Amino acid sequence: MSFKDYVALAFSTWGVGFIPFAPGTWGSAVGVGIYLLLRSYISRPIISIQNLNAVQAEALNTTISLSAVMLVSFVGVWAASRAEKFFKRKDPGAVVVDEVAGQLVTFLVIPLSRDLNLWTIAAGFLLFRAFDIWKPYPARRLESLESGLGIMADDIVAGAYAAAVLSVIILLTSSPH
Repeated sequence: MSFKDYVALAFSTWGVGFIPFAPGTWGSAVGVGIYLLLRSYISRPIISIQNLNAVQAEALNTTISLSAVMLVSFVGVWAASRAEKFFKRKDPGAVVVDEVAGQLVTFLVIPLSRDLNLWTIAAGFLLFRAFDIWKPYPARRLESLESGLGIMADDIVAGAYAAAVLSVIILLTSSPH
């Protein structure tokens, strides 16, 4: 095995892909952890140091979060493609980088102005898992795309569906200012 294979396996499984039960759920949990780290230790501190107004803060937070989604997605396509060759089968269960990316997409709609709470995070987590399992159109069709792109694309779409519903929930549960 080459060094690139080790890197691809580490990135595609995030260390939890080999857990024998519900590896996709564990992959989503990694996505939750990454989101919480980004928000708590990158977005908030940078924004407080820069003394930004609310619009600038939201724009910067979105930029940071979207950059993380893009990085995980682009590297995920490469890593999942390589892992698929290593495991010698299409969309191996141990590959969970797609769940990480999809979960991060779901959380893109949480405004920085909203206090982080367990209910918002749990709703986003459960919504993503539901849409990832259900795979409404066109998510299921995207699975047939070749290699790592097919592995990643359906979960990114599931994340977008979950984000749309989470956005409505946030809208309905937010108090007016």
